[in-house]
Amino acid sequence: MANKITTPTSSRAKKTSGMVSLKEKIAYGMGDLGNGFMFDLGQAYLLKFYTDVAGLPPAAAASVFVITKLFDAFMDPLAGTVIDGRRNVGRFGRFRGVMFYSSIALAVLTVFTFLTPGQSEGVNLVYAYVSYMAWGVLYSFTNIPYGSLASVMTQEPIERAKLASFRQAGSVTALLVTGVAFMPPAGTMAVVGVLCFFATFRYTREAVPVVRTREKLTVRNFVTTIVTNRPLLVLVVMTIFSISAYNVKTSMIVYFTQYYLGDVRLLPYVNVISIGSSIIGILLIPVLTRLIGKKRTALCGFLLAIVADGLNFVLPTNPVLFTVLFSLSFIGVALPNGITWALVCDVIDFGHWRTGVRREGITYSMFNFSRKIAQSVAGGLAGFGLSAIGYMPNVPQGPEVLAGMKGLQTLYPCLALAAAAIVLAMLYPLTDKKVEELVLETHAREGTPAPLERSPQDGTESNPTTQEKP
Repeated sequence: MANKITTPTSSRAKKTSGMVSLKEKIAYGMGDLGNGFMFDLGQAYLLKFYTDVAGLPPAAAASVFVITKLFDAFMDPLAGTVIDGRRNVGRFGRFRGVMFYSSIALAVLTVFTFLTPGQSEGVNLVYAYVSYMAWGVLYSFTNIPYGSLASVMTQEPIERAKLASFRQAGSVTALLVTGVAFMPPAGTMAVVGVLCFFATFRYTREAVPVVRTREKLTVRNFVTTIVTNRPLLVLVVMTIFSISAYNVKTSMIVYFTQYYLGDVRLLPYVNVISIGSSIIGILLIPVLTRLIGKKRTALCGFLLAIVADGLNFVLPTNPVLFTVLFSLSFIGVALPNGITWALVCDVIDFGHWRTGVRREGITYSMFNFSRKIAQSVAGGLAGFGLSAIGYMPNVPQGPEVLAGMKGLQTLYPCLALAAAAIVLAMLYPLTDKKVEELVLETHAREGTPAPLERSPQDGTESNPTTQEKP
């Protein structure tokens, strides 16, 4: 029988009240700010860098995104397995140290992805493949421990929703900064990104008492972790649709403003208004989660974004109307994008309850696998789509090309978000109440302290396991 040890995941753990201090929430959100400075830079501008600076044809540039993102997707489970299999965790906890040290290497490679040898098309293409693949490996070892960290900071549902809000706020801030500065300097973004990850490393704690099983991770128990977790599989499918929609929007907007709206100088204004508007959605997450739960909150956001993108496709386009509807779509998308991080933590708890073994890294890596697949779809769709409609860089575009750009910018996101909403509504089985019940059952089974629950009536804390049943 496998040996087990029960311990908080960090030597400097706080009490298991489930409440997370404001300083920790801000520090956790800083991680996705740093993440975004390095990730969003590539999502927003790397395709244009490849086509307009490195001189790669759109289809060749798209192939870099498709193949390297697929490669990265398969790196995520490997990274998750390595992190879950660590035996000598040390005083920094299971996730924080790996996250921070990997972020330093990630910053260096972020700069290298925006360089080109300036040689033949073939040489530039090979360099793009190698540099972006190496970047993806380091991104896996940075982002997977960062995402897994939230699951061991708290198990209290509202606190998890707040952590998700702070994380989404960090992500949106990074997207706002990179979106306002046209082709911002990669070196500056990389340095700031590392500093943000240091704040997360320094000021967060892994505090949930977890029973760790001393076992050798095999292909069999890896597969078991995945296939027995239905909520995880549903999130994977939903994410492929939702993230591909989001990333196509951000990849295409630089082309859309330059050619369809006729002035690339509009890009910072469109981005600052639309991305800034998503802060409204972020602020609504804790409120809506408390009122209607995480799943319904995400569905409301999907509905708003679907309607806004659909109207943007069918109505005549002008800069003002486009920006208003584009902003409403960003508000809507911010809800499910933020809630998803809390849902992943719930999925980790479900897997722990279902199998008796807690594997945060593997579970989160499979969720991240779906995001990489979605990013591959988005990068490929944008690049291959531009090639299919006849796009030629730095020249005026004809009516058919402009119509194709509008479809990529608005119609595809509308349809993909509709598919994501259907998957979530019809197939996702977890409610907030169900998650609370299985968390308490897991703690009771393993003899670890159950998280305290905050009473919605008076704001006081009580331990549900000590209350009498009605």
